[in-house]
This record gives sequence, C-alpha cells and structure tokens, in this order.
Amino acid sequence: MDELALLDATAQAELVKKGEVKPIELVDAAIARIEKVNPAINAVVTPMYELAREIAAGELPEGPFKGVPFLLKDLFPMYTGVKLSSGSRYLKDYVPDHDSELVARYKKAGLITIGKTNTPEFGLLPTTEPVLFGACRNPWDLSRTTGGSSGGSAAAVAAGIVPMAHANDGGGSIRIPAACCGLFGLKPTRGRNSLGPDVGETPGGLVVEHVVTRSVRDSAAVLDATSGPSLGDPYFAPLPSQPFLSEVGADPGKLRIAFTTKSLTGVEIHPDCIKAVEDAAKLCADLGHIVEEASPTDVLNTDLLNQAFFAVWSSVCTSLLNGWQRRTGKPLKEEYFEPLTWAMYKMGQAIPASDLILSLFHFQQVTRQVAQFMVNYDVYLTPTLGEPPVELGSFDPTPDNPLAGFFRAGQFVPYTPLNNITGQPAMSVPLYWNAQGLPIGVHFVGRYADEATLFRLASQLETAQPWANRRPPVFAI
Repeated sequence: MDELALLDATAQAELVKKGEVKPIELVDAAIARIEKVNPAINAVVTPMYELAREIAAGELPEGPFKGVPFLLKDLFPMYTGVKLSSGSRYLKDYVPDHDSELVARYKKAGLITIGKTNTPEFGLLPTTEPVLFGACRNPWDLSRTTGGSSGGSAAAVAAGIVPMAHANDGGGSIRIPAACCGLFGLKPTRGRNSLGPDVGETPGGLVVEHVVTRSVRDSAAVLDATSGPSLGDPYFAPLPSQPFLSEVGADPGKLRIAFTTKSLTGVEIHPDCIKAVEDAAKLCADLGHIVEEASPTDVLNTDLLNQAFFAVWSSVCTSLLNGWQRRTGKPLKEEYFEPLTWAMYKMGQAIPASDLILSLFHFQQVTRQVAQFMVNYDVYLTPTLGEPPVELGSFDPTPDNPLAGFFRAGQFVPYTPLNNITGQPAMSVPLYWNAQGLPIGVHFVGRYADEATLFRLASQLETAQPWANRRPPVFAI
C-alpha cells in the first residue's frame, strides 16, 4: 500500500481498472497517509473518511479516475452535506445542500473525495495561514509557506497523501503553491471550467478552477473530465481540437519563446528565481525552441494596472461577504473576520461602481496589449514567484496596518496575477531547486485557449528534466 503514494492518479486508476486494487483499498491507504503526515503539515482540515469509504464500497461511475482518492480545497466549490468554511470563522458552520458543477464532474470522473484542504480566509493571500485552522506547513521546510490560496492542496500532494488535489486561481492560487511545493500547476483559460451553478463569473473573470498534480498527464486528463460549459454560463473557452491528454507526449514543434526575469511591478527578483528562469530558457533552447528575451510588460501602465487590480480585488472581497450574508442571513461583524479581510471589505465598500467598471475596462485594454505581444510568441516564460517560499508569518498584519500582508504579497507574486486579468492559460513547472533544497517554479504562459501547446511543452520538459522522483523531507512513506 505504501507504494501507492508514489503513483500518479492515472496509474492508480489503471490498477483499479485491471482489478489489481480496490477503490476502498486506495481510500484507506490515503486516509492512513493523512493520519501519518497531516499533524506535521496541517493540509487537510475537514476529513470525509466515512463518506469516502461508503462511496468506495458502492457502485462508482466508469470515469477515467474510478476509485482514485482526491482532496477538495475548502474554497468556492460546494459538496453536498460537507462544511464549506472558505477558511473563515464566519462560515465555520456552513453546510451546502447541493454540489457545484465542478464537484459533480469530479464525481462523474470516478474521483472519491476524502477530505477538504486548508486555505487562507476567502483566498485573499498567497499563503495558507488562516486563523480558523492555523498555518499549513511546507513539506520541504516546515518553517516555510506552502503558498496560497491552494496551499493545503499543494502540501497534501507534495507530501504524498494524494496524487492530485483540487485548486483554484484568482491571482496565482494554483501556480503559487505549485511553485512553493514542487508540483505541476496549470491555470486553465478563463471559462474552461464552469463555476456554476452558484457563480457566473468573479468580477473581471479572475477566478478559474483546476488541480495541482505531480504529473503532467494527470492535469491534462482531469481537464478533459471537467472542462466545458454548463447551462447558463456567461461565457466559455473555445473547445479544444482534441483531448488535452492526447497533447501529452505530442511533439510541440519549434516554439517561439519569450522570456524575462524583470517584474511587471519593478520589485527586485531573488537570484534563485532568476537562475531558475535562465536554466529553463537554456533547456528550452537545447530542446530546439527559439528563445529570446522579450516582455509585454514594457508597454503596460504599471501604476494604473496596480490601482485597477486593487479596486477589483477589494470589490470582490466586499461582494463575497455581502453574498454570504444574503445566503446565510448571518450579520457581518468585524470579530468574525481576520484584519486583512475586514479592511479589504471596508475598502471595497468605498469604491464607486464607476471606478470598478473603469478598472475592468483597463483589464480589457491590458488583455489586448498582451494578446498583441503573443502574436509573435507561442509561450512567454517568467519566474512563477519573486522569491523562494518565504517563512510563515511573512504576510501577517501589523498593529498599524491590517493590509500589510496584501502589500507584502506584491513582492512575492509580481507575475501571476497578469494572466488572471488576461484570461490566458499559464503553468508553473517544477524544474529547479535551490541550494537550501526549496523548489523554485518557472512560469510558462500560453496564448488564449491554447492549453494544448502548454501541455506539449510541459510533457517535453517533464521527460527532459524529470521531477517526479524528488521527495520532500516530510513524505507519507
């Protein structure tokens, strides 16, 4: 059973299909791994063991991941009868009465959810340290952040609990924890996965849903199982010409790749992150791609973009809290929330609707500027983060500034939010570890709706410079 921790989800599903292992055996083994390592990393915050065992013992759909254990991030998607706290004391007792479309598709794929994972309050920060559940710790160094907001999912996968776990991304929340924890993390194109039935879109279409994985093929296969519109979606991504899984192992051809180590915001980038990109650029060139230094950020108005992002992000916070008040009837009181969340809520209240609309207009202008740059390039390469995984507590509020963590985040994540604004697919690939043994992700951005090129390239990189054999000090076997 210990050997199962080394297999990706595709391999585990194949064992079930061949009758060599039963779903209940996979589930029990994954639960045992949670009990072994979760006290150290605090990744799983809501166990679903008995429900998972009941499902595993029954009739399962004949999906591509029949019987494979899975973890669901405790933010956004709803699972009938299981608490959804969003990392907040305000919602600690909320229990949904229906499944989100994404959860329904996970179930149809045969995945068995065995628990829910840690997340910062409402996903507002790129670290996973909520007051409600406490800090999630990085399996590579327990004093370091897992990133956020999908930090619990990333820590669980990195520690070998499950081969993949649900994640979502509104400013980098798939790619940031993938980079911090040495995983593959693809943010799909805007509208690729449905947010229904409860959400049409987040303002600006920032948030997308997917997973963090150890293998590229798992990411592609899950996207095949979950992507596509549901009834009433306000928009959706163009359908792919063939399954994403068929792109894994396919020849990417000779790609034109632009790269930069300069940040959009002008913050200083850590030498380890620069070295990771330089190594990745060389690897791509060695694989036959055309690689040159170039960036779309030279034409962007950084100050205006920062103002627009803050206006939209704080407005999202305000709308989230107001929406939960409508749904639950529970009054919004400062003592229910962390200082950052409450400060952003109050700031969002003060932003005029006209300013929010102007900010969204600016997002659309930036999207066109970046799309024009991508006419000449198939892929754009940057660091995923501005620094290696930082120490826990780095994003704490200060006594005189509850927003200190948000502004500190600007140094840590100067790259990823741009592609939530533009809607492009982007991926963090674990190609580099620094002298301290910490993973440093590299970030590849594709053209709108072109996950296919990213999957081809990722598969080529995975073959050329494998990462699957790397194990953090905290691992389940």
